[in-house]
Amino acid sequence: MTGRRVTDLLKQRGVDTRVGSRSGSPRFDWHDTGTWDPVLEGVTGVYLCYHPDLAMPGAIEAVSGFAARAAERGVRRAVLLSGRGEDGALAAERAVRDAFPDTVLARSSFFAQNYSESFFTEQVRAGATFMPVPDVAEPFIDLDDFAAVAVTALTEDGHAGRTYDLTGPRSLTFTEAAAVLSEATGRTVEHRTIAPGQYIEGAVAQGLSDELVRGLVEIFQQTLDGRNTEPTDDVARVLGRPARDFADYARRAARTGAWD
Repeated sequence: MTGRRVTDLLKQRGVDTRVGSRSGSPRFDWHDTGTWDPVLEGVTGVYLCYHPDLAMPGAIEAVSGFAARAAERGVRRAVLLSGRGEDGALAAERAVRDAFPDTVLARSSFFAQNYSESFFTEQVRAGATFMPVPDVAEPFIDLDDFAAVAVTALTEDGHAGRTYDLTGPRSLTFTEAAAVLSEATGRTVEHRTIAPGQYIEGAVAQGLSDELVRGLVEIFQQTLDGRNTEPTDDVARVLGRPARDFADYARRAARTGAWD
């Protein structure tokens, strides 16, 4: 979700871009070092996004190794997508900074677009969202804001080595977010807390791997405990304007037909 937005904004600024992916040309694979150099050829800035999450096993070695190689190849600017409050992500951050000290760390909390472009989408359409954690408040970040910060850090001076905790302007519980979605869509959307085992069973039934879902549940339980509830003003500090509110996101997504 973030890579496409970053790429689109860079193109709007007239910046030549190259997308590194397993299906791209040249092909890129985090765990195949032979694919790294072709992607880095002639590149001066990189946006690093490890899927599915920087806290997953293997991420530290892959991302820090690539960052070191990018520095060797003359890359001058790097932005790393990281997770706010994730212990595993913090370890990966340190490894990347050791390899590429000027890397900008862009930490995010819960993406607003998870409701319209990811695992919550079908749940919203069905009228109920589910999470295996208590109904904690989160300062949902609009990915358009996140991408704008990443592109600013990649194309403008004054950001090298900075750490930005990127959030929306206010915190909402998942129940409050469901109420906002109800108003935006004109249909009833509820939120329910379910047991981790029930969540894992349902996600696996939808085709996700058991290992992946268990890893995500572990991240949810670690980070959705109130540690990320407080919003920051980092979006405003970088962009010179307030972060977009979750209600604005919900209305825009509804107009595009995301939940039709």
